[in-house]
Amino acid sequence: MIKLGITGACGKMGRRIYELAGGDKDFEVGLLLEKKGTPVIGKDLGKIKVSSNLDGLFLIDVLVDFTLPEAVDTHLDYVARYKKAYVLGTTGLSDTQKNKIEEVAKIVPVVFAPNMAVGMNVLFSILPEIAKKLGPDYSVEIVEAHHKAKKDAPSGTAKRLAEVITQVTKNQIPMHSIRLGDIFGDHQVIFCGNSERIEIKHQAHSRDLFAVGALKAAKWVVNKPAGLYSMQDVLKG
Repeated sequence: MIKLGITGACGKMGRRIYELAGGDKDFEVGLLLEKKGTPVIGKDLGKIKVSSNLDGLFLIDVLVDFTLPEAVDTHLDYVARYKKAYVLGTTGLSDTQKNKIEEVAKIVPVVFAPNMAVGMNVLFSILPEIAKKLGPDYSVEIVEAHHKAKKDAPSGTAKRLAEVITQVTKNQIPMHSIRLGDIFGDHQVIFCGNSERIEIKHQAHSRDLFAVGALKAAKWVVNKPAGLYSMQDVLKG
């Protein structure tokens, strides 16, 4: 059984990961973390008290993190200190933070992905081939939409979509962001030639697809050697 730790455990994503892990026989939730000063600290969530003490990482095998960029540096320090596997889905990270992830991945196994949905990661793998076959006569742009509380724009997913296409086209891909209501996450890639248009769209209908992907990554990364992995690695099995 895998002992799981969850940061931001009382947030929307953290709570859903906790609920789904509770129904999975492969997991035992051993640590629920929230930032210091949060009113829920010391209160029970199910059978576990919510804590702000990252030294509790000694209790677990893998930490799942969907919090804010400002918390990631500390989480990286602690997973390195306690030699724990790490699944990171936080977006909006700086280049300095991404460099730190690479350094920590020399010590522990890290799955870092801007989007952990299985369908989206299939898109990451097939878009380069589509761009290659269409060739330079087709222009590409990306439109993404998220809820109004999302702070980073463009989204990490949009940036990754642009990155995999740019690897083939060598062109910068324009990205357009929308922040409205409670949209979970919509991403649209538009290829346009002189006489036709291809639109590829991915829509997230709930947070469950991200939580399911994160738990899939958590199962996969435990006992892997130190290294920086993506969801593409997880899906390969």
